[in-house]
Amino acid sequence: MNNTILEKKKRVSDQVLYALIQLSSFLSIFILLVIIGYILYRGVPAFDFSYLVNTTSIINDTVGILPNIINTLYIVIVTLLVACPIGIGGAIYLNEYTKNKKIVSIISFTTEVLAGIPSIIYGLFGMLFFGSVCHLGFSILTGSLTLAIMILPIISRNTQTALECVPKSYREAALGIGATKWYMIRTVLLPSAIPGILTGVILAMGRIVAESAALLFTAGSVAILPTNIFGHLLSSGGTLTIQLYLEMAKGNYEVSFVIALVLVVIVLGLNMLAKWISRRFDVNKGDN
Repeated sequence: MNNTILEKKKRVSDQVLYALIQLSSFLSIFILLVIIGYILYRGVPAFDFSYLVNTTSIINDTVGILPNIINTLYIVIVTLLVACPIGIGGAIYLNEYTKNKKIVSIISFTTEVLAGIPSIIYGLFGMLFFGSVCHLGFSILTGSLTLAIMILPIISRNTQTALECVPKSYREAALGIGATKWYMIRTVLLPSAIPGILTGVILAMGRIVAESAALLFTAGSVAILPTNIFGHLLSSGGTLTIQLYLEMAKGNYEVSFVIALVLVVIVLGLNMLAKWISRRFDVNKGDN
């Protein structure tokens, strides 16, 4: 009896492995749904819009996380302003200029090592170097510089991947009509790679928003409204994750779950935005 490969009976080991793979997938989804569901269950009933626009004050008898939201925005903006030029510029250099494969492999290995270092070690380094050696102390700037080093692998690797996805014909066509290499990179490669680069930046933003261990050692935990836009950078500032940690330590579970709810919404929004950009990137690539 002649049977094709597709008609052959599956082995028991294959069926068991397939079942384990399916179980792992469903288990991952189940754990995510349980975590989000529990945060919604505890956070939504306790949520009040006043939390988002008030400051915690014993004198005024108010509870709010507005200073923490502002501090989080400060750290996200400053971190990206520092990390994006370095990460994107380094990726362009590695992908378009470096011909020595040994140098590329060394830098790539260094980037992978940076990505694998625990965040608390970044915090210790940031506290000792930026805080003590550079005399920045516990400040938003110290935390931002520390997180900039932490997210460099994310931005750099995503930029490299985006640049590699640009067809070689684009480069050849631009250089063939007499364009300089930098002009070709600036007007042809980067516009074509922007969706992939933005995806990396958005994922890096999610990492910044969710970070707490490194910021405990660098940015501190003070939650006050800024009185000076630039002067606030040199003052201590607790982010949403730091405030969540402090509220949990005090046993204020109601406020803790409200902060957790805000963080989940922010992180999910950033991830959905990253997925949307990735899909748009794939569609544009398919059209080309």
